[in-house]
Amino acid sequence: MQTIITVEDVHFEYTGEGGKGSPALQGVSLEIHEGEFTVLLGANGSGKTTLARHLNGLLTPTSGRVQVGRLDTRERANLGSIRQRVGMVFQHPENQIIATTVEEDVAFGPENLGLAPAEIRQRVDAAIEAVGLDAHRQRSPHLLSAGQMQRLALAGVLAMRPRCVIFDEATTMLDPAGRRMALELMTELRSAGMAVMFVTHNMQEVALADRAVVLASGRKVFEGTPRELFQRGELESWGLERPPAAALALRLGHLFGEDWRDVLSVAELLERLPASRKRCPSPAATHVEVHQPDAILQVQDLEHTYMLGTPLAYAALQGVDLAVRQGRAHGLIGVTGAGKSTLLQHLNGLLRPQKGSVTVLGLDLSDPQVTTRQVTRRVGLVMQNPEMQFFEQYVGDEIAYGPKQIDIDESLAARVRWSMEQVGLDFEQFKDRFTTTLSGGEKRKVALASLLAIKPEVLLLDEPTAGLDPHARSDVLRTLRRLGEEGMSVVLSSHVMEDVAALAADVTAFRKGQTALAGSAGEVFWDFERLNEIGLEAPVSARVAARLSELGWPIPRGVIIPDTLMNVVQSCLEGTP
Repeated sequence: MQTIITVEDVHFEYTGEGGKGSPALQGVSLEIHEGEFTVLLGANGSGKTTLARHLNGLLTPTSGRVQVGRLDTRERANLGSIRQRVGMVFQHPENQIIATTVEEDVAFGPENLGLAPAEIRQRVDAAIEAVGLDAHRQRSPHLLSAGQMQRLALAGVLAMRPRCVIFDEATTMLDPAGRRMALELMTELRSAGMAVMFVTHNMQEVALADRAVVLASGRKVFEGTPRELFQRGELESWGLERPPAAALALRLGHLFGEDWRDVLSVAELLERLPASRKRCPSPAATHVEVHQPDAILQVQDLEHTYMLGTPLAYAALQGVDLAVRQGRAHGLIGVTGAGKSTLLQHLNGLLRPQKGSVTVLGLDLSDPQVTTRQVTRRVGLVMQNPEMQFFEQYVGDEIAYGPKQIDIDESLAARVRWSMEQVGLDFEQFKDRFTTTLSGGEKRKVALASLLAIKPEVLLLDEPTAGLDPHARSDVLRTLRRLGEEGMSVVLSSHVMEDVAALAADVTAFRKGQTALAGSAGEVFWDFERLNEIGLEAPVSARVAARLSELGWPIPRGVIIPDTLMNVVQSCLEGTP
């Protein structure tokens, strides 16, 4: 295969306060080949984004060399040609969206190449159709959801027809259907000879790649196939983990006396599952909960239209109903643009009902006498991009900002220390850190701590684990689970079904701004047909549990997490009810 990009012994340092250097890359060498799908992995802060930005000349090495073909990225005269050949979709797509409509933004790159109008039109149409934004051609980009913005950024790069496309966490805000679309598109690009590099924390995406490269502390510590990677004992020390299907296969294989370390995908795991060879005890009768706790958040027939009364009007919510009950975490799921973020912003008063009603902790948000301040003191929201809600320069000041606005019954320092401890941030180590120097995982923890510092009664979370490495994701999930056990009500929106299954007792699925499915998490995630219709998929454990049930194992409906599934199978193998 022809080499498109060559990285030779690259070192890079960011210059900090007082001119002191902070090493981000240390002697990295790598080749990117045409028609190859490479994934770049590592914990938050390992140097992945820094390396990716070297590949199209956004950054240049402190020492070493990067060449695109024969063009050296250190030569400014080469940069225009390099960026035509190497396109990049950023982690935060709004950073590369500049036009006033979707169509104009996609056309921006081809227009700057000086192409003929007919060629520009053909490229724009093909790119918009490829990413599924045809219905949004004339919408303003700033009115798109986060997932739709990622699709738009991808369309803008595809319209340039580069030889290599780099995706920096570009699927983090995509729903399962959108992620499948992106990966299918990658296959098409590879078939056409284009090189694809994915920077990702989604281990299931890794399993689809030709090659995996792992960075740790700015050094390349592994290069090989995904199957080779996931059998390495150093995974945890590198801040990685096996894909959900592979992790479950390892545990189930052990129970069945099989070595399933080579299983990476859900399809492979489902094929390996054995039929029950013995009469297993019937599952215990499921306890039916008669008493339902009171609803603390109540939404009825809610409608919301952006740009209401203008030609660009877009209906985001259409007759939504929701009941969040005291002490029961509630998950919101749905494809990109289904209305989840819009609904969350209604639940803490950032948006007010245009039609319908929203009642939050007894406050009627249709009442103009109820102020947003009254609501936000009791209901905290962590946004999709937590850095967008930072006010202060230092971590300690950022976390102290909320408590300063209200009367608290303890010292400010004690409250800040407590909230940082809740999310696993060391007070002395982080209080004087610049918020701009934090990794993605650290930013999300700071955003969560800043809300916990006001001790809200309800916590709203919009994609709480997006962009986090496996260790940081586990830390956040563990913190949220503990807060729920301690009585805090949690509402989370996520495209990661495993996260919702792990945290939520109740789930509501949305489709095109409407409530499509609602009930307990087990009920919703076992409605496989309906989930598929609205573009979602059940957690891996639910799909495996359903298949085992078909094979004669006494798996009760509603099993959605690995530990429950393992306990049921083990009980059957041991012959105990």
